[in-house]
Amino acid sequence: MTARLRRTYRRMRLGTRLALGLGALALVVFAVVGTALTTYMRDYLSAQLDTQLAQAQIAQSKSIADYGTLSGKKYYSWFYAVYDVSDGTPELRRPEDPADLPKDVDDFASLARAQIAAHTELLRTEHLKGAGSYRLRACQVEPGVVLVSAAPMEDIEDTVGQLITIQVVTFGAALLALVVFGRRTLRRGLKPLSDMASTAHGIASHDLTESAARLPLRADGRDGGPEVDELRTAFNTMLEHIDDSLAVRAEAEQRLRRFVADASHELRTPLMSVRGYADLFQYAAANAPEERDRHLARLRAEAARMGVLLDDLLLLARLDAAEVEEPLRLEDADLAELVCQAADAFRAGRPDHPLTVLAGPRPVRLRMDPLRIRQVVDNLLTNAAVHTPAGTKVSVEVRVAPGSAEVRVADTGPGIPPDDRARVFDRFYRVDKARSRDRGGSGLGLAVAQSLVRAHGGRIELDGEPGATAFTVRLPLNGDGPPAAPGPETTAV
Repeated sequence: MTARLRRTYRRMRLGTRLALGLGALALVVFAVVGTALTTYMRDYLSAQLDTQLAQAQIAQSKSIADYGTLSGKKYYSWFYAVYDVSDGTPELRRPEDPADLPKDVDDFASLARAQIAAHTELLRTEHLKGAGSYRLRACQVEPGVVLVSAAPMEDIEDTVGQLITIQVVTFGAALLALVVFGRRTLRRGLKPLSDMASTAHGIASHDLTESAARLPLRADGRDGGPEVDELRTAFNTMLEHIDDSLAVRAEAEQRLRRFVADASHELRTPLMSVRGYADLFQYAAANAPEERDRHLARLRAEAARMGVLLDDLLLLARLDAAEVEEPLRLEDADLAELVCQAADAFRAGRPDHPLTVLAGPRPVRLRMDPLRIRQVVDNLLTNAAVHTPAGTKVSVEVRVAPGSAEVRVADTGPGIPPDDRARVFDRFYRVDKARSRDRGGSGLGLAVAQSLVRAHGGRIELDGEPGATAFTVRLPLNGDGPPAAPGPETTAV
């Protein structure tokens, strides 16, 4: 039975539980108040009756002492008994009226005997046979005479009974009203929680497997007080977080699909070339031996190109898994010297692009992977040469800013269109879609540069406008000492 009631209680709504809890609390309060009020009323009426008994016995004692009779001093339904106690044993006097005594006077004799021993007035409540509850009082009228009077307590019992009935009816009605109206009030107050539950159910029915899945529902309203408003804010913040997570997931899935498609396309081209040149080499070996070396060279070139592409993909994968595998080999190196080496290699390989180098007179020591930072600078310089016409001026500058060292690679080419600037660091993305892969590369150079810079704790930024493009690499300083103030040193070609 208890387990069934417990299960029933658990299935109730929160508003009903709270209403029942308030009802139980109110019931306890009503019981305490009713008991205290009833006890107080009973004690008050009993005290009033004791006073009435005392006043009546004063008059009766005087009548007995003066006239030896109780005539004219009696109350309706009261009992009176006079005892002679001169020898220490109460002896009942013959009553003037048989109605003055109850059928059983043992309680009267017992109280008179107690009064002899106590030598003071005594009060006692007894249930007289055939008469009901009475309040008995014994007092000494004169030496050797004791008067015992008994007043009925029926009126007190009736009054207390009526009070209890009124309390039960009133408290019951108040309790019922509290439960009913309290439940409605609580349900109205808890309505924002129900609305949030409905919102959660709506979200549960929403298809989150879509690529661009967004949660269109939010918990609205301003009712419920500060606590509910705080819960509503936290609920909506959670939904916003879920929305952002879904958006990031959708973007990551889109990027992964695009990456797989681009990687497959990029790898298919050199593979097709390798297959074609392999067929040509086989044909030349059988029919035109003089063509073998040329086809073999092209075969090696395509294999080398595919190897570079695979190396870039492998490096990006290692950088993405940097928490599992350390992709960098850090050591102390001079950034200015490294940039100068990259500039010398660029001049040798790209004589058609004048290069200006701006570097400070003192070394810029950093904790970095020299090979990878050199790769970043080479990629930026190559990107400037590949995407600008011959004769375009290119500059590279090394400078020290508060807390970071900067490498700025700029050119005076046609610039990058505004619509493409946000995606130049995406993998396999090309600004010029019509440029061949032989001249435009695979579209991984800037993506590799950005990943390497981020792996060093730095960032790379693009500043572009028509007629100028500049990439700025910012790397954190070691913090071993104050950075050297750079003084420009210009080498023009």
